[in-house]
Amino acid sequence: MVMELKGEECPICHLKSLVLREDEMDIPHFGKCYLLTMKCEKCNYHKTDVEAAEQRKPIKVTIKVDSEEDMNIRVIKSGEATVKIPHIITIEPGPASEGYITNVEGVLTRVREAIQTSINDDEDEEVQKKGKKLLKKLTDVTLGRDSLSITIEDPTGNSEIVSDKAERK
Repeated sequence: MVMELKGEECPICHLKSLVLREDEMDIPHFGKCYLLTMKCEKCNYHKTDVEAAEQRKPIKVTIKVDSEEDMNIRVIKSGEATVKIPHIITIEPGPASEGYITNVEGVLTRVREAIQTSINDDEDEEVQKKGKKLLKKLTDVTLGRDSLSITIEDPTGNSEIVSDKAERK
């Protein structure tokens, strides 16, 4: 079921051009959830989040990614969740934090883009060298030639890594 509300005030440009959308989804091994989206038709402001239909307990879920097949594992991350990839990056939720439904490869792509932006914005050779090394590791993981762990911590419980390989606490 999809609900859409048009003509709301955008928090950025303050025009009545914001579209609010709520998509109801049933995700295997996670259950019913809602994908909430705000998009301004004028300034292109965009924000998404994911909420489980039922109230959930806080969750910490970790997966070791060690094969190309792992790239297809579904990942649900709420706007309140922290994503940790040891020795690479920790992404803390902030006011602009978004929720998303993707797969492991999608998470690594987001991390790759953040590292690439850091490399482009910093003239320090050491930062660039370290960034390029991290990008190579991410490429090797994506191709199944290296491994890493991804941990998602969510105080709202609205996140999940949908795999039998995932460890939940």
